[in-house]
Amino acid sequence: MLSPRIAVVIVYTAAMCMNGLDSTIVNPALLTIARDFDAPVSAANTVEVAFLVSLAAALPVAGWLGDRFGTKRVFLGALALFTLASAACGLSQDLTALVLSRVVQGLAGGLLTPVGMTLLFRTYPPHERVKLSKVLIVPTALMPALGPPLGGLLTQHLSWHWLFFVNVPIGAAAVLLGLVGIREHVEGTEGRFDLTGFLLATPALGLLTYALGFGPSHGWTSPSIAVSGVLGLALLVAAVVHQLRAATPLLELKLLADKVYAVATGLALLTSAGLMGVLFVFPLLYQAVLGASALDAGLSVFPEALGLMLASQVVDRLLPRLGPRLLAAPALVLAAGVFAALAVPAVAESAWAVRGLMFLVGLVLGTAVLTIQIAGFADVAPPRMGQAMGLFTIVRTLGGALGIAAAAAVVGALGESGDAHGGAEAGPYQAAILVTAALVALGTLVALRMPREAPAPPPFDDEVPEHEAAESSA
Repeated sequence: MLSPRIAVVIVYTAAMCMNGLDSTIVNPALLTIARDFDAPVSAANTVEVAFLVSLAAALPVAGWLGDRFGTKRVFLGALALFTLASAACGLSQDLTALVLSRVVQGLAGGLLTPVGMTLLFRTYPPHERVKLSKVLIVPTALMPALGPPLGGLLTQHLSWHWLFFVNVPIGAAAVLLGLVGIREHVEGTEGRFDLTGFLLATPALGLLTYALGFGPSHGWTSPSIAVSGVLGLALLVAAVVHQLRAATPLLELKLLADKVYAVATGLALLTSAGLMGVLFVFPLLYQAVLGASALDAGLSVFPEALGLMLASQVVDRLLPRLGPRLLAAPALVLAAGVFAALAVPAVAESAWAVRGLMFLVGLVLGTAVLTIQIAGFADVAPPRMGQAMGLFTIVRTLGGALGIAAAAAVVGALGESGDAHGGAEAGPYQAAILVTAALVALGTLVALRMPREAPAPPPFDDEVPEHEAAESSA
C-alpha cells in the first residue's frame, strides 16, 4: 500500500505542475487564439490576465479554508475544480467562454498552491525538506519554463485547445490517488471568519493584478487601469492596517516578525519578478526581432528547465554544508549576470549562446529559489504553516505579475515596433531584460540577511511527532 507521505508528494507534484504550467503555456498561443476567435491580440491577452487576476483574488482565503475545513478536502476540491475548468477551457467556442473558464481555473489555482505547500510541509519536518528539493523545483520554477515550448508545440502541431486538455487525465488521476492515499489534517481556526479582511484583501489583489496585467498595453493613465491601480493600492493599505489590528486576521502579517521568513518572502517577490519577466520578454524578442515561430520561441527557453533539474541536485548537497546565505547570495549574483548577458547585442542571434545562457539561468536562479523556500519555512510552526504559505504565495504571485508588467512597460515605452514576422528593433526588448536582471541583483542585498546555518534535524531522530509516526507506519 502506498504510504500517505509518498501519496502527498505525488499528488502535490501533479497538481502544482498543472498550475505552474498554466501560468505560461498560453503565452505562445495568444496570437492563434485571437485569430480563431476573430479578436485583436489585446483582447486575447485577457485569457492570461483573467487567470492571474482570479488566482490572486483566491489567495487570501486559502490558508483559512485549509485550516477550517482540512487541507486534504480543500486541496482535492480545488484540484477537481481546476481539472473541470481546464476541460471547459478546451471546449470553449468563443472568447467570452474561454475567459470565464480561465477565471474559474484561476480561482481553483489560487487555492491549490498555498494549501498544497501546506500539506507537503506539514507532512515533512524542516530537516527533510532539503531532500524534497527535487519535488519543489518542478512546480515552482520548472513548469513555467516548460510552458512556452510545450505551448508552442501543441499549438503548432495540434491546436490551442490541447493546452488545456492535457490537464484533464493528470488532474483526474491525482484526485483519485489523493482520495485514497492522503490523510486529512484539520488544524482548526480560532474566532470568526475575518470578513472585513476578506472584503479588503481579495479585491485589492485582483485589482492590482488587473492593473499590472493590462497597464502596459492599455496605458497606465487609461481610466480603467488608473482606477484599478489606485483603488487596489488603497484597499491593500487598508487590508494591511486591518490585518495588523484584527484579533483573528485572515492573513497573519505578524509572521513577518520572523526575520528569516520575512527575508525569504521579500526574495520570493524579487526572484519571481525576474524569472517571470525574462520568460515573458525573451520569447517576444525571438519572435518580434528574428521572426521565429511560436515553437522556436518556446524552445529558446527550454534549456532553463534542464538547469533547474540540476539545481535540485546542487541544493540537496550544498545547502547542509554552506548554509542559506552562502548559497543564495552568490547564486543571485550569477543569475543577474546571466540575465544581463541575454541582453548583449547579437546574443539572441546565436541559438547555442541562448541555450547555454538559459541553462545557466535555470541552474543559478533555481539554486537560489530552492534555498530561499527551504530556509524561509524552517522555523514556522506547523499550526501557522497554512497562514505562512498563503502570505508567501501571495507575495510571489504579485512579484511575477510585477515582473511581467515591468518588462512589458519598458518595451512599450521604448517603442515596440515590427510584427510577428520579424523586423522590430531589439533595443526595447534588451532593455526589458536588463530590468529583470536588476530585480534579481537587488535580491542579492536581501539574501545577505539569510541565516548562515542550514535547518538542523531534531536532537534525536526517533523524536517524531505522533501523527507522523502513525502515517509512516501505515
